[in-house]
Amino acid sequence: MAVITLTTDFGTQDHYVGVMKGAILRISPDVSLVDITHEIAPGDVEHGAFILREAWPFFPPGTIHLAVVDPGVGSDRRLLVGKYAGCWVVAPDNGLLTFIHRDLAAQGLFCISNPEILPDEVSATFHGRDVMAPVAAHLANGVAPRQFGPELESPVLLPVAEVEVIEGRVGGRILRVDRFGTMVTNIEKRHLRASCGPGRFAEVFVNGTSIGPVRTTFSDVPMGQPLAFLGSGGYLEIAINRGRAIDCFGPRDTVQIELRYPE
Repeated sequence: MAVITLTTDFGTQDHYVGVMKGAILRISPDVSLVDITHEIAPGDVEHGAFILREAWPFFPPGTIHLAVVDPGVGSDRRLLVGKYAGCWVVAPDNGLLTFIHRDLAAQGLFCISNPEILPDEVSATFHGRDVMAPVAAHLANGVAPRQFGPELESPVLLPVAEVEVIEGRVGGRILRVDRFGTMVTNIEKRHLRASCGPGRFAEVFVNGTSIGPVRTTFSDVPMGQPLAFLGSGGYLEIAINRGRAIDCFGPRDTVQIELRYPE
């Protein structure tokens, strides 16, 4: 049984997610549908790209990831089908593939443009229902991706701030904030390893103020105190035990993260 995941910024108050599922099931009634999230911040493509990359490794080969965060719907932006690490993605070509394309080798990229695949009537504001959902369903039914349109060399990529790694210091920024107010940084486990030596432990600074070394879990600090830890996705995260770090250190775009190592 084919698996199709859904990641959108639609929320669940309206009918949008439900009718996308209906459009899929009309074409591929036996498919297994999995909701990743529909709570991406409205129009926040970087947020969607991050969530898509986080979910990717936990699904079996052949999974089709349908991602719709599409503030440019109805414009001349492309829609695409891509294959990475044995799984497929159907999405607008607006940067949603940024982290996947950065970390995984592309095994095929195709522009969705074949009118024979598309329905006779396509809403200018709901390509998720009228184009991307049917394409995902056709993929689940075994339609070859080349039938959707011509091959592409690369997708549109968002500018992603690089982690600054200098001897004795690692500098980063906030990628996203989860519903608990925890701030997920762009500093990954590999950055810590690249900068650590025997007996050297990082001290974490947020906006120039030390919050101590990298911890293991929330209870390593007293209630109400901040901490830094490696989260389940392998990124350094900033939290407050039983509190919201973003409320203490935000707004997100102004937060500066620094790890310093002893000489």
